[in-house]
Amino acid sequence: MTAYFTESALLPSGWANNLRFDINPDGAIASVTPDTEAGDAERLSGPVIPGMPNLHSHAFQRALAGLAERAGPSDDSFWTWRKVMYDFVGRLTPDHVEAIATQLYVEMLRSGYTAVGEFHYLHHGPDGTPYDDPGELSHRVIAAAQAAGIGITVLPVLYAHGGFGGAEASPGQRRFLHDAETFMALVDGLLARYRHDPMVRIGVALHSLRAVSPELLSETVAALDARDGAAPIHIHIAEQRLEVDDCIAWSGARPVEWLLDHAAVSRRWCLVHATHMTGEETLALARTGAVAGLCPTTEANLGDGLFPLFAYMAAGGALGIGSDSHISVSPVEELRWLEYGQRLARERRNITPVGEGGSIGAGLWRAALAGGAAALGRPIGALETGARADLVVLDGDHPLLCGRAQDILLDSLVFSGNDNPVRDVMVGGRWVVREGRHADQDAIAQRYRETVAALA
Repeated sequence: MTAYFTESALLPSGWANNLRFDINPDGAIASVTPDTEAGDAERLSGPVIPGMPNLHSHAFQRALAGLAERAGPSDDSFWTWRKVMYDFVGRLTPDHVEAIATQLYVEMLRSGYTAVGEFHYLHHGPDGTPYDDPGELSHRVIAAAQAAGIGITVLPVLYAHGGFGGAEASPGQRRFLHDAETFMALVDGLLARYRHDPMVRIGVALHSLRAVSPELLSETVAALDARDGAAPIHIHIAEQRLEVDDCIAWSGARPVEWLLDHAAVSRRWCLVHATHMTGEETLALARTGAVAGLCPTTEANLGDGLFPLFAYMAAGGALGIGSDSHISVSPVEELRWLEYGQRLARERRNITPVGEGGSIGAGLWRAALAGGAAALGRPIGALETGARADLVVLDGDHPLLCGRAQDILLDSLVFSGNDNPVRDVMVGGRWVVREGRHADQDAIAQRYRETVAALA
C-alpha cells in the first residue's frame, strides 16, 4: 500500500480538501479520506484531478499529421484526405506501428490523458495477407501502451465492405478486411491473452454502416455478447453529409436513425462523431445512454461539421472526447474547441448547458470523464474507492492556474493559454510522468524520429 496527500482534489461529489489516497499494489484506489492529516503519506505538489480517458484513437495517424494540408485540384474533404491516408497506411510495418503508437501514448500521458481507446483497423500486411499471428498489430499497440504506461481499451475493427450495400472494398482497404469468422478468431485471441490484465480491456469496433452489413453487425454483436456481455462496442457514424446521403439512398433512413432501429444500443456503445443528426435522432441517442465520442480537433481538420452539443447535453446525453487522427493531442484543446465551435455557430458565449452560474470548463471535464470511462469499459475517470489510481497533478503555481481554485481552476485550464500545466501523472498506481517528463521519452522520441525518417 502506498499513500499520497493533496490539499485539493476533484472527487465525484465535488472538490474536497486535505485528502489522503491509499493505493493498493494492484493499482486500484483502496480509500479516499478527505479532511485529514498527511501523516506518512507523500505530499503531492498541486491540485489533483482524474486523468482523462481518450476514447477514440487511430494511433498510426500520429505520423500522418501535417501531411495532408496541401490544396487539391478541387474541393477537399474527408474523402480526399482518406486517399492520402490510404497511401500512407500501405507503407507501415509492425515496427513502424509500435514506434508511432509509443510516441503518441507518451504525448497523451504528458497532456493528462491516462487511458486510450484504440479503434484499431490496421490488421494485415500491405498486400492484405494476414500475419502469422492475426493479432500481430493489435499486440503492437498494446506493447506500445505498456511501454508508455497508459491504460488501453483495444477495439479491433470489423471492416468488410467498401460502401453501403456490401460494395467491394478498394485496394487501399485491403489491410483492414475480415469476415465474421476470422474477426471473432482475432477477438478470441486477444481476450485469451489479456483478459486478466487490469491495464488492458478488449472490446470491438464496427467500422461504420458502410463497411459492415446488417447481417454482419448482428452476428458480431451476438458473438461478442456470448463472450463478454459488457464489452464496449464502438462505431463511426454520421461523420459526413455524403455518408448520410448514401445511407438514405441505401436504406431510406439516416445512419443514427437506422442504427437505433436495428441494434440494442445502450451505455456500452460509443457512437463516434454522430455529427449529422436531426433533432429527433439527437434526443433518441441521448435516451439510450450510449456515449457520443466527439473529436473536435479532427472533426475541424476534416471539415466534418459541428455536433448538436446543446440539445444533446440538455437531454442528458453522455459524451467523451478523443484525439482521433492526432493533429492535436490535448484534452484541453478538444474541450475548448467543443465549446468554441458552438460559440462560433451560435454567435454567443457559454453554450454547454450547465445551469445558471455553472462552470463551463468543469462541466465539460466532468462529462468527458464519465463518458470516456463508460466508453472504454474500465473503472477509471473518478477518484474513488475501487477505481484505477489514474491521477493528474496540476502545477498550481503555473501562471495559467495561479490564484485559481476548484471549478475556476478547471475553467482556467480549459480556456486560457496554450502551455501545459500538467506536472505529474499516475496510471494504475504508477508514476509515468514526473515534473512534466516521461522517464523514457527521449529514447521513445528517438525511435519515432527514426521511423518517420524511414517513412519519408
